[in-house]
Amino acid sequence: MDKMLLGRYINGDSLIHRMDPRAKLFLSFYFIVIVFLCNNWQTYVLMAALVLLFIKLSDISLGFFIKGVRPLIWLILFTVLLQIFFSSGGNVYWQWGPFTVTDRGLLNAVFVFCRFVLIIFMSTLLTLTTTPIEISDGLESLLKPLTKIKVPVYEIALMLSIALRFVPTLMDETTKIMNAQRARGVNFGEGSLIKQIKSVIPLLIPLFVSSFNRAEDLATAMEARGYHGGEGRTKYRKQEWKQNDTIGVILFIVLTAALIFLRS
Repeated sequence: MDKMLLGRYINGDSLIHRMDPRAKLFLSFYFIVIVFLCNNWQTYVLMAALVLLFIKLSDISLGFFIKGVRPLIWLILFTVLLQIFFSSGGNVYWQWGPFTVTDRGLLNAVFVFCRFVLIIFMSTLLTLTTTPIEISDGLESLLKPLTKIKVPVYEIALMLSIALRFVPTLMDETTKIMNAQRARGVNFGEGSLIKQIKSVIPLLIPLFVSSFNRAEDLATAMEARGYHGGEGRTKYRKQEWKQNDTIGVILFIVLTAALIFLRS
């Protein structure tokens, strides 16, 4: 749990760190959309090259990202196995009841694996190089036109900021509780499925209690400081769109055109 990177921020002064949070948010969401344009090896190699370029520009080690993906590997493998055993079409290599392994299924499984890793890398890069308050301010700025139709933009941005801020805290709290339970003789991940499910109960109860107590303390602190929503509030940190942000948008437009051209 302590290797979960999502929600953590690494202080730095790289080119990616200095980008406007609005540009990083927009490009991250745009990347998740255009990654579904990939349908062959050429397009996935192009997307992987872009992600590696951004990681290089962030001055964060690639090994750091790989270690951070490990907590999500079971979700990725589960999705990959669904693609392998339940995809149809192509040459059949093995079949038993509803399970079928085909060449198309294997190829789709590899592509799904690549897609998951690319999306996780890019999403993690966003949180590693952008503070939660910058993400909140950037999202609030991007969604501000929706206030015209009474969308609670300020509250949405605040909830996202709090959620991102407390993801690492909850992960650290989970690790502490697991270590305490292990010291009391609880074995996580051992025995039958029923026994493993039962072993999670001593973990969930104190985690929920701790989370509710932390949420109550946060609400009390916000009320004590006179928080009443974002309407009329001033900003200490001013967002400034720079030349590098424009170059990033142009790069993604060129990338989209290349993906469309390379699609089979």
